[in-house]
Amino acid sequence: MKRYVERIKKKIWKMLPKREEGQSEEAYRSMLIIKGVEAAVFVLAALAIIKGAAAVLPGSVTVSSSVNGRELPIYCVETQKKELALSFDAAWGNEDTEKILEILEKHGIYATFFMTGGWVDAYPDDVKAILAAGHDLGNHSDSHKNMSQLSETQCEEEIMEAHRKVQELTGYEMNLFRPPYGDYNNEVISSAAKCGYYSVQWDVDSLDWKDYGTNAIIKEVTQNKHLGNGSIILCHNGAKYTVDALDKLITELKNQGYEFVPVSQLIYKDHYHMDIEGRQIKN
Repeated sequence: MKRYVERIKKKIWKMLPKREEGQSEEAYRSMLIIKGVEAAVFVLAALAIIKGAAAVLPGSVTVSSSVNGRELPIYCVETQKKELALSFDAAWGNEDTEKILEILEKHGIYATFFMTGGWVDAYPDDVKAILAAGHDLGNHSDSHKNMSQLSETQCEEEIMEAHRKVQELTGYEMNLFRPPYGDYNNEVISSAAKCGYYSVQWDVDSLDWKDYGTNAIIKEVTQNKHLGNGSIILCHNGAKYTVDALDKLITELKNQGYEFVPVSQLIYKDHYHMDIEGRQIKN
């Protein structure tokens, strides 16, 4: 929200004219009055836009992410629907991105890709391809640092720099944030909310990053004790065996009766609270 306010301030200053050389004070005052009216109209319109944005930004809606004094990200969602979300973290490499998109398209499902700003810089065409295929673009910070070791200002800078890169590249306004390494504290979650983001973790880790093999990934997810309605599954686009396991993994989960939706569709945007396990519950 702060970035919009700053933009409004800059716009107003640009609208107010400077006194021209040789211009009388009376003429200058008349010009200021005219431009002042224009600036007032602009401010009213801008405030209306901000008011509308407040209805969808996590830092502005009536929600509670605090449990026993801790600010929690969303690990999973309480829902009666047999839905879950498949997510991929993208921080290094893109060798398998195209193949992953092909498998997702084959199954007719949409996922969520959490990308670092560095990955966006390195693979802009893949970012565009992910978005064009209908998947969520999520924020994974700019440089994949341990966010809990940063100040609030540094956290916001990490988030908004990645946001800026994606917005300038695609026009897409991200609002889902996943802290690198799953590392967070109260300041990280509150900083993300100030930037207009829902913080998202996972309750089912594929452990694909451990390179145990294809079958290990499939078993770890499909037989996971936390797997259930509203689960969020963690995978990586650059892990060694993920692309080999993905087709069978999706098939087995479908056979269990699950439907796949992107994180943006799975989570509640307002009027919710969290339980101690990070489960998002509708009020």
